[in-house]
Amino acid sequence: MARPLRIDLVDGWYHVTARGNERKAIFVDDADRRRFLELLEESIQRFGWRLHAYVLMGNHYHLLVQTPQANLSVGMQWLGVSYTIRFNRRRGRVGHLFQGRFHAGVLEEGAALEVSRYLHLNRVRVKRLGLGKLEQQRQAAGLTGAPSATVVRERIRQLREYRWSSYRGYIGLQKSPDWLSTCSVLSMLGGPARERGRHYREYVELAVREGLRESPWDRLEAGVLLGSQEFVRRVKRFLKGNQREQPSVRQLQQRCRWEEVVHVVETLKQEPWERFRDRHGDWGRDAVLWLARRHCGMKLQELGDAAGGIDYVTVSTAIQRLGRRARRDKQLTALLAKADRQLQNAKM
Repeated sequence: MARPLRIDLVDGWYHVTARGNERKAIFVDDADRRRFLELLEESIQRFGWRLHAYVLMGNHYHLLVQTPQANLSVGMQWLGVSYTIRFNRRRGRVGHLFQGRFHAGVLEEGAALEVSRYLHLNRVRVKRLGLGKLEQQRQAAGLTGAPSATVVRERIRQLREYRWSSYRGYIGLQKSPDWLSTCSVLSMLGGPARERGRHYREYVELAVREGLRESPWDRLEAGVLLGSQEFVRRVKRFLKGNQREQPSVRQLQQRCRWEEVVHVVETLKQEPWERFRDRHGDWGRDAVLWLARRHCGMKLQELGDAAGGIDYVTVSTAIQRLGRRARRDKQLTALLAKADRQLQNAKM
């Protein structure tokens, strides 16, 4: 498996996540969480980072980090190793704690406000509160009604009371630590500085009441970039002079056209797109969407428009459905692998 792409930028903005090995807990108790925050503070001091937001969950964490120096990778390595040593020593265990290397999405600065909201909502984005992935998709598609007042109150209570997140500091329920920078994100809301905490609370909690209609990660380029087209072009230019042999880099630099993907699937099925596009139960349309997501760098809604005008929730469902079907069907898996190779070759 290829290692995740690392893009170390001067003054880069990143959404960083890391998950426990085999999805096991990396924070067992509050002592673990306090120790992680202590090491996070030390990381900020050692590497000159600015930390704009964080949330610690049971088996993973999220950070919103800015790096004045191009040193995210070395800093995250230090943080991960230091915490693993402490965790293992305390419990008499050995071996890896985290599932591979951390993942870092590169953000345009203007996307930080939206990403901070998504990050803070991790505490309540769970099935039992009606904000799991499937529940959000059903709500966005208009298949469910508005949540009850009781559910909304419980979402907001848990969001505001959770101690292992920067949200309480953002909205003034507690004093933020000196190593947490909230001003940059709050300033994106505009208005008087004294009102920004209240405005931020309203901005986040509106999504708690209504559910997020679209994840910012649905707009990622090659799984790592979030921002305007000009921002994506700037990072691509940077990568041209700093290329490593990773599929993610090649994916950023070269794209297939929608028509090329359709042609490949038409050839495999030996029938035209117009004939199988709307055929119930046919894997063809789902395969086109799945391959175009991988090779064209298109957003979910763009895929839906190209496929004849379907909404992004239907596109997301179709892509997931194809993945489940391929796991059961070896012949389909082989066909998708063949199509994948043909499209990769077309980008060479």
